[in-house]
Amino acid sequence: MLARYVRTTTWIFAMAAVLAIAPSRAATQLPNPKIDEPMAKAHGTETAVLAGGCFWGIEAVFEHVKGVTNAVSGYSGGSADTATYDRVSTGTTGHAESVRISYDPSRVTYGQLLKVFFSVAHDPTELNRQGPDEGTQYRSAIFFANDEQKRIAEAYIAQLRSARVFSRPIVTQAVPLKGFYQAEAYHQDYLAHHPNQPYIVINDLPKLAALERQLPALYAAR
Repeated sequence: MLARYVRTTTWIFAMAAVLAIAPSRAATQLPNPKIDEPMAKAHGTETAVLAGGCFWGIEAVFEHVKGVTNAVSGYSGGSADTATYDRVSTGTTGHAESVRISYDPSRVTYGQLLKVFFSVAHDPTELNRQGPDEGTQYRSAIFFANDEQKRIAEAYIAQLRSARVFSRPIVTQAVPLKGFYQAEAYHQDYLAHHPNQPYIVINDLPKLAALERQLPALYAAR
């Protein structure tokens, strides 16, 4: 926690003249996925696991997406015995700070969640970093749970690359989900509990504003 605060303080001074940091480097609004799951006819619960920098902001964004019923911060990519914040922060565990998103497939599709992920939740052109945070634990990754999620994720990455909507190459990985380990209690709903914390104000509140502005049909006030 202290290390993140120090990085944030340095970042604030470096970006003092900037009023808002763009969540992504997209040159234009992202297209809808050409390949997606159909909207379900009945209510249900599906899950998606995504990583794109500090999980505080990713969790907060998806908690404001229509059809999302829950978002939980955690760790994916490594083993259970190293799934603690102190260990993951070393960048040596294989874990990425991740968010498990539970959603109703009759209200929002997996492809629409990926559109939010690439549009406003993070910058998919940053390799092993987001904003002031640097290390493999902050990499951009889609942890797919089945063949359908893999197909949709890989197709959307290819679609965005072909459309050249970003000024730099997309570095997002699409990899199998081997496990998700819930993070410590103090990380959960962090933005809601600490809306005035400098890191949140600089790095994460602009993401919520971008979600409401760019994707109003998917935005849900909480």
